[in-house]
Amino acid sequence: MKRLYALFALLLLVAVQPARAQSILRDAETEALLNDASRPIIEAAGLSPRNVRIVLINDPSINAFVAGGQAVYIHSGLLDAADNINEVQGVIAHELGHVTGGHAPLSGQMMKQATGISILSLVLGIAAMAAGAGEAGAGILAAGQQAAVGSFLAFSRNQESSADAAGVRYLNTAKISGKGMLEFFKKLQNQEFRLAIPQDNPYNRTHPLSGQRIANLTADLTGAPGWRTPTPAGWDDRFKRVQAKLRGYVGESRDTLRKYPETDTSVPARYARAYAYHKGGFPDQAAAEAEALVKAAPNDPYFLELEGQILLESGKPVQALMPLRQATASTNFQPLIATTFGHALIATEDPINLPEAEKVLRQAVARDDQNPFAWYQLGTVYERKGDGPRTALAAAEQASLTGDNARALYSARAAMAGLPQGTPDYIRAQDIQMTAEVAVQEDKKNRRRR
Repeated sequence: MKRLYALFALLLLVAVQPARAQSILRDAETEALLNDASRPIIEAAGLSPRNVRIVLINDPSINAFVAGGQAVYIHSGLLDAADNINEVQGVIAHELGHVTGGHAPLSGQMMKQATGISILSLVLGIAAMAAGAGEAGAGILAAGQQAAVGSFLAFSRNQESSADAAGVRYLNTAKISGKGMLEFFKKLQNQEFRLAIPQDNPYNRTHPLSGQRIANLTADLTGAPGWRTPTPAGWDDRFKRVQAKLRGYVGESRDTLRKYPETDTSVPARYARAYAYHKGGFPDQAAAEAEALVKAAPNDPYFLELEGQILLESGKPVQALMPLRQATASTNFQPLIATTFGHALIATEDPINLPEAEKVLRQAVARDDQNPFAWYQLGTVYERKGDGPRTALAAAEQASLTGDNARALYSARAAMAGLPQGTPDYIRAQDIQMTAEVAVQEDKKNRRRR
């Protein structure tokens, strides 16, 4: 009985932890690739690419999930394990099946149902034991816990099978090859074999057996018109670049340098080494790798962004301005790149650069208002200009995004006190104030319940 209850508690923990426990990784080049790769699948699912987000999570495990809304979360370990972008497309198609099926809110309902079964059995078991039937009461408790776990597992497997089928439809509708989906399931199957996960009992699992999934999906994928459709030219090269820079950024430097030795002068290898050297505290080597990339492709905005970032974070903001300005202009003010450029302008500590920094950062938050660092930098500009109300508004935006509700409320009130009523900035501060006020009250109620 204890083992069953512990298993059920673990299921609840796994279900709610991922969205809040891991950090989000943001990179302009990576997001551009994931957006391009997912757009036709999103449209095939009947959704709008404007409303769906593909979010990269810093987690080495091979996993992806949805947690409500129209966001697909992909672990960095999944990108590391994939061989090509088509495999990632297969994962995205599956996860979009969860989105369109409403599986995240349904999972919450199912947990309540399973918990309800468990609580009901607890009441009945205590009643039986109170009446003197101790063994019968213990049996009721054990059976109830087993029913709760079994009910949840069956529901989860049904959701996964439904998402598989939906993912196949979306790939086939978009005329995207399903080879990547099957190849990735084979990776999962091989992992199950390596971990000696039993393959003879599909019932004590949240997911169907990988071999079963492959068998169920193969006919529908191989018979589709898009099965032999090649990946668009250049996409796999883009994927290798993204994969290499991710490995250099999140991996151990020694592991990265072992995987990408200096004898390898390919673009992915230089990318990986640049990040590994930079993170490892070797600025000269990092700068040399970035310089070699820019020399080979002087107009590549992502190489220029890397060069500027290394210079900026090595204490050379003035030298960083030229490559970052060029990268920002050539990407039409891509928000993440523009934010780094704005940061460099501020870091020069030259007042003459503040007007350009303000222009750049205002454009960045206008296109992507979900970046706390951009709001922090814009607040710094306002502070140096002596604009107290807008400094407070930027602080409120940043605090709201990071979940600091008390600071968001305080800052929003400070902004409203100094902004003209009825202006867009005043209305925005008012919105943050109302949202933060509700959140603060809810936090107080939750603390009292504990």
